[in-house]
Parts: sequence; structure tokens; C-alpha cells
Amino acid sequence: MANSSSTQLAKHLHDVFFGGNWTFSNLKDNVAGLNWQQAIAKPEGFNSIALLVFHIDYFLVAAIQVLEGGPLDANDKYSFDLPEIKSQDDWEALVNMSFEHAERLSYLTAQLPDSKLWEVFVEEKYGNYYRNILGIIEHTHYHLGQIALVRKLLDNAK
Repeated sequence: MANSSSTQLAKHLHDVFFGGNWTFSNLKDNVAGLNWQQAIAKPEGFNSIALLVFHIDYFLVAAIQVLEGGPLDANDKYSFDLPEIKSQDDWEALVNMSFEHAERLSYLTAQLPDSKLWEVFVEEKYGNYYRNILGIIEHTHYHLGQIALVRKLLDNAK
């Protein structure tokens, strides 16, 4: 099963969060050492890193719910509804929760039989499981690039 499509997809998902991918960039390294004020800072024209982490996590939670047999209970319009971050504890809780969700989704993805990847994900309009999991990986890479840029702006502003 180590070379199944599901386990390879799960590894790719895990790597964008924790490292080991061919881009040498991952979410964990890009948020390491940020304090909560940096995390909520919004350089002109950019979202905050905290908001982007929340947004990424929102879709992890939705996929986990489906892979655990629940309904798809998500709506794009709520994916930027970040609760207020008022302390380092709030920021660290968001990051830790996101990493726990990434681990959980990676695990659940690895457990899928390869045949499940080609089945409909909830409704025909959403495509199949493969498309949705790969979409989460692509979405994370996209926002990871934004996080890296915002981080660079914040680091250069010091």
C-alpha cells in the first residue's frame, strides 16, 4: 500500500504542511517563530498570515468531515471568517489546530482504497475524491506562496 495513489496523495498533502516536498517550502517553516502581532499584520494589499492559515484550514476541516462519513458542511463565503486573534495563545492554537487537521486529513487520505479516489465526492458537481484532495494540496501551495511573501514583507519591515 506504500505505493498506492492514496498514500502518495497523502504524502504530498503532508509535505506541503510539514516539509519534504520538492519546493522546499512548507507551512510549518513559514509560520515558525511568528508572534501573534506579526500573524495578524496586513501589509497593504495582502491578507494576514493568520487569515490565510484559517482559510487553508477551513477546507481541511470540510474534507475531514466527508472522509469521516459526514456531510459536506462548508461554504466559501465562511472560509475567511477568522475569529479574532488577541494573544500568542490564540495564534498558536490556530496553527496547532491546522497542523492537527493536516495530519488527520493526510491519515484519512492514506486509508482510502485507490478505487475511492475516482468516486463522486458528495455530489457530481464537486468531482471525485482525487480532484478534491489534490485541489486542497494546490490551494495550500497557492496560499503558502502568499504566506511566504507576507512573511518576507514582515521580516524586511523590522
